[in-house]
Amino acid sequence: MRRLFFLLVLVLILLGCSKSSASAEENYAIATVQLPPKSSSDSYEKSADPKAPPVPKEKEQIEQKIIKEATLKFETDNLENSFSQIQKAVSNSKARIINDSEGKDFATLFRNLTIKVPSQNFDRFINDVSKGVSYFEVKNISAQDVTEQFIDLTSRLKTKKKLEERYLEILKKANKVSEILEIEEQISTIREEIEAKEGQLKYLESRVSESTITIEFYKTIAEKEGVKISYGSKIWNAVKSGFYTLSDLLLSLLSAWPFVILIVVFAYFIRRRLKRRKKE
Repeated sequence: MRRLFFLLVLVLILLGCSKSSASAEENYAIATVQLPPKSSSDSYEKSADPKAPPVPKEKEQIEQKIIKEATLKFETDNLENSFSQIQKAVSNSKARIINDSEGKDFATLFRNLTIKVPSQNFDRFINDVSKGVSYFEVKNISAQDVTEQFIDLTSRLKTKKKLEERYLEILKKANKVSEILEIEEQISTIREEIEAKEGQLKYLESRVSESTITIEFYKTIAEKEGVKISYGSKIWNAVKSGFYTLSDLLLSLLSAWPFVILIVVFAYFIRRRLKRRKKE
């Protein structure tokens, strides 16, 4: 019996050792298996499932908001020809003239134009105007990036609109008159801020969509002609100035007639008194 017992114990020990070695081998095999990364497995599952939503794309770049402006000044031999060239450039670029003034000083005839040009046609317009101009006395071109300001205003506007919607929802649930009045006051304040920011955005959009260009071109007058014109003008101005001075003097005398009468009366009595003293 003892031998049989020892044999059974020995068999159990051998079976236990074999199971432990097998489990150890299984654990080692599991540890050595390399699983695919989670992101790749997820993308595989999403691509395999036709009902799964598409993978989100990268955020689109925000369009830049640039304000372009230019100032040009040049000399020309013929004002009309230069103006005709500018008009053609205005027509080709779908621009519009918002201010047109001309004049003359001692030595030059000049003309000033203020033009609004669609921003996409800005460079084209500058090139068309520059044709035939030998040199520019002034040529200033500026570009101001207002993208950050535009984004900030847009974000603030969205926030204010969401806040307005919340107050409107609260207003529907309010029962007390005091609460209703307070909420309506808050809504009115928010509405004013929304309108102000919308106005700022529209102003920025208008300046971004249309560029402002100021053009001054002039023609030099011959020196002799300038002297003749200037001398004749001086003579005529002197005649007019003398006439106006005489008129002002007469008017001032007429307006001071009470004082003139008093002076005359006073002088009369003094003279009469002096005559009496001489007789005595």
